[in-house]
Amino acid sequence: MPRPVARSIALAACAAAVLASPALAQAPSGETLFKQQCGVCHSIAQAPGKMGPPLKGVVGRKAGTLPGYAYSSAMKGYGVTWDAGKLETYLAKPTAALPGTKMMIGAANPAQRSAIIAYLATQK
Repeated sequence: MPRPVARSIALAACAAAVLASPALAQAPSGETLFKQQCGVCHSIAQAPGKMGPPLKGVVGRKAGTLPGYAYSSAMKGYGVTWDAGKLETYLAKPTAALPGTKMMIGAANPAQRSAIIAYLATQK
């Protein structure tokens, strides 16, 4: 086999391996990421045994106002209405965004955080 053809075949094989890589596979949906990263503490609808409040309708709701959940004083006094930008800041690093919050763990990956926020926006 002539050298240029062998090189082309090798390059094609490498490209195929990279494209088949799990790292380049389709990103998980916001719903999947929510279930993986947030679902231990939160649900969309009311669910017994969850540490955090249910998040149905969180986008557009004033922080710390959902009846039936014992929010921290910090969250009750936060005074913001949740939108994509406020959630972005809060979920990136909850304790830095709102000292005194009960939520200690955020979503560090910006793309995943955006997908989770987009999913939450659909949960009216």
